[in-house]
Amino acid sequence: MTVAVQQSALQRTLTHAWTHRGWLAWLLWPMALLFGGLAAFRRGLYRLGCLKTQRVRVPVIVVGNVVAGGSGKTPVVIALVQHLQARGLQVGVISRGYGRRSKDCRQVRSDSASTDVGDEPVLIAQATAAPVFVAERRFYGASALLAAYPATQLIICDDGLQHLGLHRDLEICVFDDRGIGNGFLLPAGPLREPWPRAVDFVLHTGAHPAFAGFTAQRRLSQHAKRFGGGQIALTELTDPDRASTKPLLALAAIAKPEDFFAMLRSQGLPLARTVSLPDHHDFANWVPNEHARYSLLCTEKDAVKLWPIEPSALAVALNLTLERAFLEQLDARLLSMLGQPA
Repeated sequence: MTVAVQQSALQRTLTHAWTHRGWLAWLLWPMALLFGGLAAFRRGLYRLGCLKTQRVRVPVIVVGNVVAGGSGKTPVVIALVQHLQARGLQVGVISRGYGRRSKDCRQVRSDSASTDVGDEPVLIAQATAAPVFVAERRFYGASALLAAYPATQLIICDDGLQHLGLHRDLEICVFDDRGIGNGFLLPAGPLREPWPRAVDFVLHTGAHPAFAGFTAQRRLSQHAKRFGGGQIALTELTDPDRASTKPLLALAAIAKPEDFFAMLRSQGLPLARTVSLPDHHDFANWVPNEHARYSLLCTEKDAVKLWPIEPSALAVALNLTLERAFLEQLDARLLSMLGQPA
């Protein structure tokens, strides 16, 4: 069994345990108490001023979550940046750059190696053309971004709801259909911190929100992107009489791979095989052409890492649409901060 398969199996086991308060959750509950105590102690140090929260000269929006694992934060960041750019605002993005091997503060280019900056920052840079910086401490990333791009009017922080070292002006907490799971803190449950807690906006990216908040709809693109440019309509891959083409293999290294596979199937794509890998999998052990008898479909996030070694893969985007009421309230808050008319 490969390391990736073992990690994926462990991920599925924990994900299942976090949906209800079964024996495994209760077994881990004492560790959750310790985790919660340490987190509360750290928050207390910030409140007392023993640890410092630093400000930058422009408003900062944090898009994060309280649940471990992906909930759709990066697609929300991309949609927000594109919306604010359409309003004429100069927007920058900062991130820790999860999964990268480097530790420094650096700018992310559309052609940056994901091993250097992380897969999601590259995807954001490609999708928005906004300046994107990664840093272990978000304040350093924000400061470097503003030094390089002084016309920036606001910064969006991809993740970092629990990163209290950077002052934030607005907090957006993103949930998927899991809600808060069994309600326990890590590792007995999925929560990074107790919920409910005060945030400015709650945004649900799933089809069945677990509680009140705004919504965002995710839809599969009708085209798959090719490496180097160009695209192919998904309808060209759904023809049941496909004797001249290869069977389809779909892979995903995201928080919920089955959601991606289900969306592909809902478009009539006859998937011959699916491969689920751990979120942020780096494809370091990927063997080129091992699946040469298949046409390979993947997510855009996976394509950032897969295309350099498997350029024949087709990337299918997940497009996200934010609720109009959410955007209207967000715009009103932001434009007030920026001193601009709504």
